[in-house]
Amino acid sequence: MLAVVPAAAAASVPAASSAAKAAQAAPQCKGNIYLTFDTGSQAQAALIAETLQKHHIKASFFLANEKTVNGDYSLDPAWAPYWKARLAEGHVIGSHTFDHDVLVRDAADGKLETKPGFGSSAGKVRTLSPDQYCEQIRRVDQRFVELTGSHLDPVWRAPAGRTSPRALAAARSCGYTHVGWSPAGFSGDELPSEKYSNASLLAKSLRELRAGDVVLIHMGIWSRKDAWAPANLEPLIKGLSQKGYCFATLRDHPDYSSSFKHP
Repeated sequence: MLAVVPAAAAASVPAASSAAKAAQAAPQCKGNIYLTFDTGSQAQAALIAETLQKHHIKASFFLANEKTVNGDYSLDPAWAPYWKARLAEGHVIGSHTFDHDVLVRDAADGKLETKPGFGSSAGKVRTLSPDQYCEQIRRVDQRFVELTGSHLDPVWRAPAGRTSPRALAAARSCGYTHVGWSPAGFSGDELPSEKYSNASLLAKSLRELRAGDVVLIHMGIWSRKDAWAPANLEPLIKGLSQKGYCFATLRDHPDYSSSFKHP
């Protein structure tokens, strides 16, 4: 119910009246879209940060210790200022496993076979116990504390999205909830640009994304010749905003918000 302001008092509350008009003029949000960013070559790291700042958007990041275009790794000390800034801006930051361990399969003896993208076993299949798999997730947190003084949020994303009941249970045992992405949320930024142009990928995202969807974007992909983010990130944000969508972190996602609540 709207309050009725006497005429004699109206002149004394111009600020309140202006605020009310602004609120009425503001577009209604018909639901949240959840932008998430996985580490990669980091070629688009600065652009992503600048674009999110420009549009006042908070997103969610998943970190692995990946080789970057600078010749270092994304969890090296040189990246501390970048991650501290994202932390200060209020983004969610979770684990992507330290060595970017892609699950191959559950082994017969209760262990897990994985293929790390980085580290001493890069490119080779290795066998991890559930505790060792969990350590791959927690190791990102340990490094993040060294870089920023703060812990990660209690969420993780399996490299390539490959999980199993055993992997998910191992992660839960050390306090991490898995976050994948929505079918419509696959940006396609890791697909070959010769077959999947930025324009076609953008059109697909704008056509298919709906409230509640989690969008997967990488912070740079080595193999894609025509990088996705410079052409598509801002148009995606503007296009979704024009459709009435808002943006939020996974803290506000109904499927994951309870994971952020501390006892």
